[in-house]
Amino acid sequence: MKKGFPVYDICTLSEQQQHDLQIDRFGHYLDQHKNLHFPHKHNFYHLVLFTEGKGSHAIDFKRFEIQTGQIYFMIPGQVHSWDFEDAMDGYIINFSPAFFNSYLLRADYPETLPFFSGNIDDAVINLTEAELAAVRAIMEAIVKENDKPDNLSLDMVRVLMVQLFTQLTRLHTGTAKATAPSYNQTLLKNFQRLIEQNFSKLKLPKDYAELLYITPNHLNALCNDILGMSAGEVIRNRVVLEAKRLLINQNLTIADIAGQLNFTDNSYFTRFFRKQVSLTPDEFRKNNLIYK
Repeated sequence: MKKGFPVYDICTLSEQQQHDLQIDRFGHYLDQHKNLHFPHKHNFYHLVLFTEGKGSHAIDFKRFEIQTGQIYFMIPGQVHSWDFEDAMDGYIINFSPAFFNSYLLRADYPETLPFFSGNIDDAVINLTEAELAAVRAIMEAIVKENDKPDNLSLDMVRVLMVQLFTQLTRLHTGTAKATAPSYNQTLLKNFQRLIEQNFSKLKLPKDYAELLYITPNHLNALCNDILGMSAGEVIRNRVVLEAKRLLINQNLTIADIAGQLNFTDNSYFTRFFRKQVSLTPDEFRKNNLIYK
């Protein structure tokens, strides 16, 4: 089967021996990896703070104009690209899903952070001048600690990253008050996790309701209450997103993509895509020349 985008791991991008973590100043990172402005995926968590430069970047087909003090976040599997107009600088942190496993009791710690939810609208934060100064100080401490050769530096980096994420969560939510997720929020998170694992094979709400040990009506009511859309729409949105990710790879035919997403034939996939996007797969591909 033909592959989609390049999928990078920290091991192939980092000059360091530590393959669960990569920390760098963004200007240096770009000098080392000039081809990364093309669309690509990561199998790790990724964040960038911009302190200099202009241009734009796209995360899963949503484009953002770069601002000084902007920080963006990505989870494994998302597609993104850059289009820079000036010399860029800032800070970049890449870390594997396992990076906090041996340090925190919560193996799912990154998933609890609002900016690592995978929701594009939560993925970009524009900091005020005062907020940027505070966040930049933590970033600078992380870079300097990462450069130290002693055995305790990695633990100190983790401490500083938790401090960074806590500070940004306060800014993101507008409150320092922590609240435990409700039963419905936990159930929704489990539904979304199951979709991520099974969207190419399971496309009906009843399939996921069975895995969650609830009724389809309960699942549908849950999604409508929290997300304002039906469970079926949540599933279809994820299938459409993957179709878009695959369509901008010119090496894949429509038949390849329909096969990867387990549609019975090309015409069924085309009808499905056109109903959701109001474009045929070919029309969407032609309209997204920037990704070629």
